This record gives sequence, structure tokens and C-alpha cells, in this order.
Amino acid sequence: MYAFCFRLFTLMSGLLAFGYADAQQDSVLQGFGVEANFLAGQIIKHKLAAPIPSLSTAFDVNFVWQTYGKKPWQQGRNFPLIGIGVTYTDYGSNQIFGQCVGVYPNLQIPIIRGDRWEWTFRLGDGLGYVSRRYQATAPVDTLNNAIGSRLNDFAVFMTDARFSVDKHWQLQFGANFTHISNADFHQPNLGVNMAGAHIGVRYFPVTGKPKPILKNLPKLKNRWLVEIRYSTAFTEARTPGSPELPTYIAAAYASRRWLGKNKFYTGVDYAFHEDTYEELKYWGHYKGNEGAHAWDGTIFVGNEFLVGRLGLVTQVGVYYQQTYLKFDPVDEKIGGNFYIIKKEQGPVKELFVSALLLTHAIVAEFAEFGVGVGF
Repeated sequence: MYAFCFRLFTLMSGLLAFGYADAQQDSVLQGFGVEANFLAGQIIKHKLAAPIPSLSTAFDVNFVWQTYGKKPWQQGRNFPLIGIGVTYTDYGSNQIFGQCVGVYPNLQIPIIRGDRWEWTFRLGDGLGYVSRRYQATAPVDTLNNAIGSRLNDFAVFMTDARFSVDKHWQLQFGANFTHISNADFHQPNLGVNMAGAHIGVRYFPVTGKPKPILKNLPKLKNRWLVEIRYSTAFTEARTPGSPELPTYIAAAYASRRWLGKNKFYTGVDYAFHEDTYEELKYWGHYKGNEGAHAWDGTIFVGNEFLVGRLGLVTQVGVYYQQTYLKFDPVDEKIGGNFYIIKKEQGPVKELFVSALLLTHAIVAEFAEFGVGVGF
């Protein structure tokens, strides 16, 4: 598989280079490129039953486009890169953790950018397929309490220091963190978290520094909004048959836009867990009062990083009520909102769909999908 990824990078670089002459004339490939990174690191130990391999490795191929101002948000965000990545990971334990192939869209944001050197941050999220999972039947793998399904969420966070050799070639090195889990849709689901370092190369057939399109962007007011969001998640119940049952989440919060391209917000949420309710009923705990021990809620603060119609969400909350399971006192949510309506005037200023992952430290609890509105 490593050989396949390397050949993929070589093939795409060759194809891009072959189209170089035509690309110079019509600028079809202006800003397009392909990069390859070799990653080495280790799985982070967190309640995992299996021994941790001493070394885990990965090969990442990322097809990128350097934005240069075709959309207003590109200039507002200092011309980030967008990409589609393919990653092959060998966790270093073929009989327990196996391998993972992940495909993920990503965004690379410049932190510091000079003529030759730059420092960037890349985040991406997609799907990952694993070769090994928890399995009680042949081939047995009961030591793997990290992953309970073949298909999982695959998240990538990378930071790079990068040197531009010329307008075509760039060299980079940095640190990375990857996460896979199924958000408790199938148990067990502690997830696999890998941290490490990487080196890589990037090739642009035309140029990695297309001439930016600069415009006088409108200055948006730092307005306040009142927002509500309703979401649903599904998790596996600890009852016979292990059914996937819904969790219903409602949130209300106030948000304030800042710098014209971010939103700070704070509010409260409520979640009722059908899986917990059915578990309590089955085992006879809190008989007649199961519902009171099957809901939780938090007081939260968060920030939304706005990129066109997409908002990248990070949130932290403190529980004011917990289910009988008594998780950590703090939870985190990461994910995104996609805006169907986004305007400055009118009674409804925002309408969006959302996808958020709730975690406690580095253990994912569920993925929620919903809809929200801002007034």
C-alpha cells in the first residue's frame, strides 16, 4: 500500500507536469498541486486493552488547490489551500490494530507567510476503513477495544513549516495528529489516536503562487444573534441485540460575530439518551424514574471559524446535569455548520445544517446531525 501511495503521487505529478503547457495558456491548473508526506508516530494510550506498538507509520497524498481570491472569503482568510487527502496508516500491529485507509477533504490555513518560508495548519475530516476491529468470532480480535466497526470517522490535524524551492516545488516538515472512531455507533469505541511527525514534498505544475485577485471587501458588523439548534445522534444500547437508539439534542445560545469572519457564542443545551433510558429499564435501575437519569446538559462556549458558507466549530461545555453514567465534568464538540441562508437583513438571518462530534478528552461519544436557525 505504501508503494501504491507513492506511485499515486508520482503518477499525478507526471500527469500534472504533462498538462503544463496547455495549463499555462488557459490557467486551468493554476494553483493546483499534489503533495506527499511520510508520517511516523505512536498510538496514544487511553484505556486501550492491547499493548501499544512502538512505531506507527503512514503515507499521505493530498491533492491541493491554492486559492487566490476568486471568492471573497479566500482573500479574507489570507488565501488558504483546500484539498482532498488519501492516507494509508499502518499502526504497527497487524493482528490487533491493523491498517486504515482514509479519504478526507481538508483546509490548510496560513499562520505566518513569507517569501520563502511559511507556517501553516491543516485540518480535515472524512471516512476511514480499517482492516481490524473488535471481533468475537473468527478471526478473533477481542484485544482491540478501540474500534468496533470497519467504517469510521477519520480526522487529521497537521502543522507544517514549509520552504518554497521555486514556484513549482516546496519542502515541508511538521507534526500531526490523526483520530479514527465510529462515534459510539458500534461498541467498543475508544478510538485510535496517533501523534507524530512528518516530512514531505509538494509539486505545482504551473505555480504554487498564483497572482492574487484583490478586492475591497465589505466590512461586516460584529452583530449579535439568538440561535437555536436541534440535532439527533445514534448510539448502540447496552441491551440484548445492541440496537442503535437516538439521542435528541436541543441547544439555545447567543452569538457575536468578531473581525467580520468569526463567531463567539455561549448558551445551554439538553440531551435525552434513549440508549441510556432503555438500559436503565432493562437492568431495573432507578425503577419508575429512569427518565430523570437518562438526560444531561451543559453550559457551553465556542467559536465558529467562518469560511464562506462553511463554519468550523470548536466548543467546550461544563455539565450542569449528567446521566447516571457520570462522564467527565467537561465535554468538547468539534465539527461544522453549512449555511443555507446567510444574510445581513430580515427576521431569519441564518439557516444551517450541522454535523458535530461530541468527545470527552480524546474519546468520541457520538456524532450529532441537525439543523439550526439564527434571528
